[in-house]
Amino acid sequence: MTYIETHAHIYSSKFDSDRDQVIQDIRDAGIERVYMPNVDVETISAMLDCEEKYPGLCIPMMGLHPCDVKEDFRGQLAIMEDWLNKRQFAAVGEIGLDLYWDKTFFEQQKEALRIQINWAKERDLPIVLHCRESMDETIAIVREEHDGKLKGIFHCFNGNLDQAKQIIEMGFLLGIGGVATFKNGGLDKVIPEVSLEHLVLETDAPYLAPVPFRGKRNSPAYLPIIAEKIGDYLQISKEEVALKTKQNALNLFREIES
Repeated sequence: MTYIETHAHIYSSKFDSDRDQVIQDIRDAGIERVYMPNVDVETISAMLDCEEKYPGLCIPMMGLHPCDVKEDFRGQLAIMEDWLNKRQFAAVGEIGLDLYWDKTFFEQQKEALRIQINWAKERDLPIVLHCRESMDETIAIVREEHDGKLKGIFHCFNGNLDQAKQIIEMGFLLGIGGVATFKNGGLDKVIPEVSLEHLVLETDAPYLAPVPFRGKRNSPAYLPIIAEKIGDYLQISKEEVALKTKQNALNLFREIES
């Protein structure tokens, strides 16, 4: 039984002291691929170093995280677009909107999101969306920019059933992570009403560790815990969850099963 991790910042400095051991734990847990979302210009080097050191396992994306959209966002986007023109990336991400931390640059966040969505459409790449406290706003922009072929993941989905249905109707997947294991996470009301074909697994490591590791550093090695919880909600086996979510991820990223 193997898994696909669709969202983990394994290049984060939080793993610098023991990354080799974490990678071994990931492999031991049956994690076949770890898709790495970029954050800003400063994280590109560390992310690509992980790709080089752990080939075939760590797969990079390219994008500007909404929390890093500041006055200089156009300069950052120019550097990222240059990278997209130089080599292949699995997706445009992590992009989106964030109304949790700071609303100062919200108009710039929306502009940056639209620009990066158009990168994806031009290159026929999926997008990976951050939508913290901004689910409806993100859905609205994606709907406006949709060309009928645009696909991707609403990362760290923690919305309601109506929002889930809107996302699915647009052809997008729900990224389900540690929130599924939280007592008041709300996904117990959503996942039982959603077909497994619309879900992928993620951890967002080093953040949002699932129960019983909540509050500690997260790892893709905890992905089986999330799969088991989804299986509980859907009354199916962890193995079935692993298999179908793996297929969903590989289809989205146009990868060939190893």
